Amino acid sequence: MAKKATSESRSTTGKKSSSKPKTRALAERRSSGRGRRSADTAADAFIKLLQSPLVAELVAVAATAALATLAEQGFTSRGGGGGSRGKRAGVAVKEAGKAAAAAVGRRLSIEIEEIRKASKSKSGAKA
Repeated sequence: MAKKATSESRSTTGKKSSSKPKTRALAERRSSGRGRRSADTAADAFIKLLQSPLVAELVAVAATAALATLAEQGFTSRGGGGGSRGKRAGVAVKEAGKAAAAAVGRRLSIEIEEIRKASKSKSGAKA
């Protein structure tokens, strides 16, 4: 009788364990499939954001401001003999970063104001 009980428990366990791995595998496939799709969606959204005209304009504004600051630092710092060349370059890069950030901030604030004005005019027209 012990054999019979063991074989039944094996068959019962076999059914459960054989169904569980299929379920787990199916669940793993589904979850990994969802993960891939959401990751692709996030990556696609990020790529679309990078390709947007606003981001391109912000990069251009930042680069222009940084380049102008670097050029200004290069012209004005050569005459003064106080610091070493490496130190001047570090200061110039730091100032260029500040100028780029300020330019992007100004451009973003202009864009936000335009959006606010457009939304107010649309809501005023509807009401």
